[in-house]
Amino acid sequence: MTLFAEVRHMSSAKPPLVLLHGFGGIGAAWEPVLRRLDADLSLVVYDLPGHGRSLDADGIGHAGVMARAILGDIDRRGISSFHICGHSMGGAIASLIALKASDRVCSLTLLAPGGFGPEINHEALRRYGSAVGLEDLALGLVEMSAPGSMIDAAGLERLADARRLPGATQRLMEILNSFLVYTDGRIGQGTLPVSSFEGLSVETRLLWGTEDPILPVRQAESIWATTEVTLIEAVGHMLIDEAPEAVALAIAAAVEAG
Repeated sequence: MTLFAEVRHMSSAKPPLVLLHGFGGIGAAWEPVLRRLDADLSLVVYDLPGHGRSLDADGIGHAGVMARAILGDIDRRGISSFHICGHSMGGAIASLIALKASDRVCSLTLLAPGGFGPEINHEALRRYGSAVGLEDLALGLVEMSAPGSMIDAAGLERLADARRLPGATQRLMEILNSFLVYTDGRIGQGTLPVSSFEGLSVETRLLWGTEDPILPVRQAESIWATTEVTLIEAVGHMLIDEAPEAVALAIAAAVEAG
């Protein structure tokens, strides 16, 4: 089965923006950000392998496996160059795509990306990934956000619809287990080859919430030196929902510069 992506306003004149959501999400989760971007922006918004309408697509696994699947799909669509933005697990995937295809990536925007340190709140991710009903999903999102953050009701309904698909939570547990590592009795996440990015010529922006309960904000210190880093106060892991304006501004700047 091929990957699903919502494609908007494709133009041969401008490279599109490719958007990759995080673990357990869907492409429609980007709506709070998209409402704040140019309505005519060229977009390719993926449901990652094992998520949403890509539930049975090829490429289900850790970030490296998914990066190959996404880049292969971009190739099949005939896209020669593109901007890319990824959140959490999608950020790890976007980073690997930029490393592999640096001559084609116009800009890279990362939102609390995975893979920049071993620490990860795997227990919260497991609860979130196994949730199906609205109440359990809401609790899972609250656990990943800063205190006092509001949950978007429409987004929650869309996510619940995706979770009700047969096999959806089983796929998520398979994916979660693929990127967790066990060392000296501790559970962490696999890490990216950060040293390999030092010579990366792609313009990169990194946004991270200072109250991230899933991936500690100190992991931002591992990013390569040429990156523009923005730490957002009083924001947790769910930057798309908690700080859509800041995310949209960063993406717009990346697209404009590229």
